[in-house]
Amino acid sequence: MPTAALHTSELFAAEYGRQPDGVWSAPGRVNLIGEHTDYNGGLVLPFAIDRRTRCAVGRRGDRMLRVRSATIDGEVTISLDDLTPDALAGWSAYPLGVAWALGEPIEGEPRADLTQASGLDIMLWSDVPLGAGLSSSAAIECAVAAALNDLWRLGLDRMTLARAGRLAENVAVGAPTGIMDQAASLLGEPDHAVFLDCGTESAQAVPLHLDRAGLTVLVIDTQVRHEHATGGYGERRASCERGAEALNVPSLRFVAESDLPRAAEVLDDETFRRVRHVVTESARVAQTVRVLREEGPRAIGDLLLASHASMRDDFEISVPELDLAVDCAVRNGAIGARMTGGGFGGAAIALIEADAVDAMSDAVTLAFGAAGFAQPRCFTVTPSDGARRDI
Repeated sequence: MPTAALHTSELFAAEYGRQPDGVWSAPGRVNLIGEHTDYNGGLVLPFAIDRRTRCAVGRRGDRMLRVRSATIDGEVTISLDDLTPDALAGWSAYPLGVAWALGEPIEGEPRADLTQASGLDIMLWSDVPLGAGLSSSAAIECAVAAALNDLWRLGLDRMTLARAGRLAENVAVGAPTGIMDQAASLLGEPDHAVFLDCGTESAQAVPLHLDRAGLTVLVIDTQVRHEHATGGYGERRASCERGAEALNVPSLRFVAESDLPRAAEVLDDETFRRVRHVVTESARVAQTVRVLREEGPRAIGDLLLASHASMRDDFEISVPELDLAVDCAVRNGAIGARMTGGGFGGAAIALIEADAVDAMSDAVTLAFGAAGFAQPRCFTVTPSDGARRDI
């Protein structure tokens, strides 16, 4: 029995005085490449990581939902009959928003009948860092979605669960994110990335072969925190939508690199640069997949660096700490590096030699100290499996 799952089960028993019916977990994710392309119908290439959120869940004899977190004081309680987005707030909107979303029509899927669904007690425990751009929110959503799908016997497939998670985040939480994070958390496989076409919502597993190449992915958490429900993330999405409207296309998915000269004539400078990032980033994702399949991970470094430059200069979502992390990693021998996640803080990733983790971490920490920045947190991540039942 996995230690973390047993720990979560014990937390549940201590709070609720009985054993849970099961423990489910879902991973955070690193986005290897493809940032802010998902809500534009573009291409992304994330992978699930070996940091997970666990939820221990027990059925109740009534219609009440009770949710607790091991890291946040207090309990949130609501009846299934009163569950609406307007009734949710704060951290509990992530797990309870999924419960609401599963009872809604999900993009062509019929509405699940929750009129006979039992109430539940839910205990959450996670080792996915918060605010680091590793999608701790999707890990919560997908762990809870997997649990509810089993306990309520909904029979929904993984992509439908991902859509439910996105609906919860968009409506209950109010974060205008795409489907990438939930798809990575549900569809992940060991030593593979998830090549997701967010326009068709079709996915393929792409081998990474990091161990075989003697490589690892180092996460450099800048400790600069961000939230997607507020600020620049929504502004960037709105800018992309204005660009698509001005170019008379349903989304930027339908804009090719060959269309960019015309876009430069039609759009103001800022909107054009936002559009250029999305269009070229989708192209970089496709090229990264091709290079991984034909040449392996040692050949993708320039694509990672080009992605970061585009996010820094065209999309303007980097911060000095992220730029320093990327520059320092490259100066110290990284094959490639880039910020990962929605931006405005969070983490960078560096593709490095597996035996260089300590030296690279030390170099980045020294560089941050010299710049007067807070000490970063450096750790490796391993491409891992998606949401599952642990107990």
